[in-house]
Amino acid sequence: MKIVIVGATGTIGKAVAAALRGNHEIVAVSRSGGDHRADITDKASLEKAFAAIGKVDAIVSVAGGAVFKPLAALSDADFELCLHDKLMGQVNVVRTGWRSVRPGGSITITSGTLAQEPMPGAAAISLVNAGLEGFGRAAALELANENIRVNVVSPPWVTETLVAFKMDPTHGLAAAEVAKAYVRSIEGDKTGQTIDARKLS
Repeated sequence: MKIVIVGATGTIGKAVAAALRGNHEIVAVSRSGGDHRADITDKASLEKAFAAIGKVDAIVSVAGGAVFKPLAALSDADFELCLHDKLMGQVNVVRTGWRSVRPGGSITITSGTLAQEPMPGAAAISLVNAGLEGFGRAAALELANENIRVNVVSPPWVTETLVAFKMDPTHGLAAAEVAKAYVRSIEGDKTGQTIDARKLS
């Protein structure tokens, strides 16, 4: 399969590419490098990238930023960033990318376990992650008419990220283990699902 990974230069993106490479053709897309450059917050840049890439069998989005802060400290700008970047950015990937997906293909976007298991400081991120899961279920219903599957992968804290931020990595999951959930979404036959990466490790 020809698979586009949006956010391919990030920690999870690299792990997903490594898990798929060898069995599939990988097209790496990111803001800073890869085979094509695109910013998920810029719909026109995504349209340009997908036009250049042509028809594909799957799209994976592991891109998007959000703010971790106590509720009382979250500003309007913080919420706007979260909604504009991780939420609408990935919605843009689906809206612009589905026409490039061949019948029988799939699109996988990324939420996170804070949607279902919030913690102090996660109000904005939990909002965005839950929104993505709801969007994924609804988009799957509509794109079923095009024979395109849509799933959401929900990763926990990634071990490599916790280590980079000098946080306790004990409860993290290695990026290579998280990547298995994306492989399941792409190579499986389910649609409208939120796949908890912890349940595949």
